[in-house]
Amino acid sequence: MSQTPRVLIVEDEPDLVRLLEFNLQQAGFEARSVGRATEAVKVALAFDPDVVLLDLMLPDGSGTDVCRALKTGPTTRHIPVIMVTARGEEIDRVVGFELGADDYVTKPFSVRELILRIRAVLRRGEADGAAEDVTTFGRLRVDRTAHRVYVDGAEVVLTALEFRLLSTLIERRNRVQSRDALLSDVWGLQMHVETRTVDTHIKRLREKLGAAGEYIHTVRGVGYRFASDPGDPGG
Repeated sequence: MSQTPRVLIVEDEPDLVRLLEFNLQQAGFEARSVGRATEAVKVALAFDPDVVLLDLMLPDGSGTDVCRALKTGPTTRHIPVIMVTARGEEIDRVVGFELGADDYVTKPFSVRELILRIRAVLRRGEADGAAEDVTTFGRLRVDRTAHRVYVDGAEVVLTALEFRLLSTLIERRNRVQSRDALLSDVWGLQMHVETRTVDTHIKRLREKLGAAGEYIHTVRGVGYRFASDPGDPGG
């Protein structure tokens, strides 16, 4: 992260942009804004922000498309995204997190709270980067320092959220993790409702890991656990 954290605001309401830019600058951030979905990724590549505040409803497209592009781009997938939107229904939050968003704030909101959330997301990223270790497990190698994953020596590209999910499962290997626990510890969500958010991410993670995906076991009716050793056949 840069010495002065950079925040990219993807928002088309001029009054809100001015409010955010002023408060972020007062709080010690460097802020830049863009009001169109078609320009957001290009500006992100040029500005290299430490976090993106992303509105879902933009005049020329959907913020979900912007989030998807950021989280799948090789040079932008590490950038935390906080969705800021008037759409606060559970399904909207779930879709946002499934796309890899790191936090979700509904309008109207407290600017002070938003700045606290930005700082929390940045601290979480620093903590992820501070773990200077490499885990090798059968076909799988996870380099936390470089934030990279390899299967049989070939790099597998994961979003920041997928990386966090995999790291959490590996750290707690051979211990069953409920969906609620994963939603709380990986997504930061306190939700005691039926949701396929975790299941969807586990499915995608297994697909990306290929042969190493078999290390993630489903414990029916409970949740998931990472194998105790590479030869563990699961339940």
